[in-house]
Amino acid sequence: MAESEFKLPDVGEGLTEAELVTWMVKVGDTIKVNDIICEIETAKSLVELPSPYAGTVTRLMVSEGETVAVGTPIIAVSSGAAAAVDADAGGAGAATAATADAGSAAEVVDEESTVERPPGDIAVEPGMIGSPAPLADGVTPTLVGYGPRTAGTTRRPRRGAASAATEAAAPASGDARVLAKPPVRKLAKDLGVDLAAVVPTGPDGTITRDDVQAKAAGGVAAEEESPPAAAVQPGERETRVAVKGVRKMTAQAMVASAFTAPHVTEWITVDATRSMKLVARLRRDRAYQGVKVSPLLLVARAVCLAARRTPEVNASWDEAAQEIVLKHYVNLGIAAATPRGLIVPSIKDADSLSALDLAKALADLTAVARSGKTQPADMAGGTFTITNVGVFGVDSGTPILNPGESAILAVGAIRQQPWVVRGKIKVRWITTLAVSFDHRIVDGEQGSRFLSDVARIIEDPSNAILV
Repeated sequence: MAESEFKLPDVGEGLTEAELVTWMVKVGDTIKVNDIICEIETAKSLVELPSPYAGTVTRLMVSEGETVAVGTPIIAVSSGAAAAVDADAGGAGAATAATADAGSAAEVVDEESTVERPPGDIAVEPGMIGSPAPLADGVTPTLVGYGPRTAGTTRRPRRGAASAATEAAAPASGDARVLAKPPVRKLAKDLGVDLAAVVPTGPDGTITRDDVQAKAAGGVAAEEESPPAAAVQPGERETRVAVKGVRKMTAQAMVASAFTAPHVTEWITVDATRSMKLVARLRRDRAYQGVKVSPLLLVARAVCLAARRTPEVNASWDEAAQEIVLKHYVNLGIAAATPRGLIVPSIKDADSLSALDLAKALADLTAVARSGKTQPADMAGGTFTITNVGVFGVDSGTPILNPGESAILAVGAIRQQPWVVRGKIKVRWITTLAVSFDHRIVDGEQGSRFLSDVARIIEDPSNAILV
């Protein structure tokens, strides 16, 4: 019986090394082709690796927490013959996203106001205005190859304990007695939320998506707020944290951006009252039933529209060719602060989407980012980024450009404040926008025009037809 060694593959985007986070199998387990054998953390995402071989696990050649180079053997499987899948073929090229079920509309996170950030919420820095993003009932890509589990694969328990994912997916004994619609039950299963532990807020005690998302957000946030007690020993005055994975990639990218592109930041304070009213109206619109509408949707639309009049903010600098590359499409990056660090997945061709489709895309992006399953391809090719500091209750910030892009928009908290309207002081919803841009590409006049266009749309969404 032949023994086959599976080597760590390049799962895309020129991967050179990865950390083996969790083994899903142990020596002696019998596995099939495409069974998930482990989770690895690349510089950009957490990826599940399926087995290209069927047989019995004979050796685990890498320890959990160990970082190894691509091409390093990580597991040995004893079998009669290797499966047709080539272990070294790479994964990202074979990965194909499954089409989303149109009936399960994804929800946009509720960012209606960042005045108060509820304790325990996680900040998804996706340029979202309002409450930190709970997980949405979005589309989890089904991949053939490396990435989130395919429909026919089996996730096996890690050594010495049952798989956390398996435990989370198992319905609690009380689930059958609680009132929740099937999509909500599916969301709870995906997020590992026990429905019996969720406080219902819907009619007649029905559990809603919001209830499940709030429960999930609160649970993860508690893990983020402080390290486990065992992590800090009595008497210790310092803790060292290894710089790797997403944190390492982010650090390198920010240093490269800050010391390559000459940054300029401009600010504008905006009366967003009319946008808040439009958000409320869209939430009641029949076409948007099942989809949460937030001010982020309007900000995203405003950016796409304003970029048409000032294409320099949606461009890149080609150092080798000494050319400015103007992009005639907007791949809208959404900066997301996840438990693993800051990532910036993007919505491809966001400028070509309808408002409804853009709302769904924002929810999908957020849900996948929260799950830690964002793939390298989803974080490549961005042309403009929105980031949110308002989720932390602050007014705005001076964001650093995402490498390869010429501008980034920061959105501050929306607060009710006194504002002069036609000579009278009234209480209005106010926010602050800040745009940083690469002064090699964008002149002050262009940056100011872009920011002014975005602000005009937020102040009065009907101005969108004038941009």
